[in-house]
Amino acid sequence: MKYAIFWSAALSLLLIAGCKDKTKRLPFLQMEITTKEVNGESVPDTVFRTIPAFKLLNQDSSVVTEKDFDGKIYVADFFFTSCPSICPVMHRNLMKVYQKYQGNPQVKLASHTIDVKYDTPSRMKSYANKLGVKGDQWEYLWGTRDEIYALAERNYLVAVQQDNKAPGGFVHQGYLVLVDKQKRIRGAYDGTLEKDVEQLMVDMDILLEE
Repeated sequence: MKYAIFWSAALSLLLIAGCKDKTKRLPFLQMEITTKEVNGESVPDTVFRTIPAFKLLNQDSSVVTEKDFDGKIYVADFFFTSCPSICPVMHRNLMKVYQKYQGNPQVKLASHTIDVKYDTPSRMKSYANKLGVKGDQWEYLWGTRDEIYALAERNYLVAVQQDNKAPGGFVHQGYLVLVDKQKRIRGAYDGTLEKDVEQLMVDMDILLEE
């Protein structure tokens, strides 16, 4: 996968930093150093990339936009309900996150389906019910293929791809991406690994204190 090396390096830095100092600020994983003019001189300027505006439907067929995440931290992932490989493991682990922060108005989860033909909102509602998810704190999001795939690859840096030879017909990475209240990416964790999910929750606590 084209982002595997990037996220692998980022994950290593996050896990090492988290072990050393659990009270520190989390790093920013998408930032650029540019220049700006100040009093006629070019000085360095840091620009943080953010998740852009979007308009999708959730499992209740309600419109969800980026504004629904204003003032909240959230965890984003990409999956499909008929996935026979990593998705069930990811969402069993993500359920631990949901249960820990259930009812916390500062925390949301956002799972985007990459099988937009099969995973209608009503089908994702059934999927959510089977997991025991209630309300809209954990959003299951549906949109057009172009919308979802662009968000995944351009903004969350998660590789997704339709592949008829792959189990279930799709290939995707199992990252859980942590986004802060200003919609900046602050961490990425392998959702299939319990230790990474434990670190995610440690980092979410840190982010809530910022």
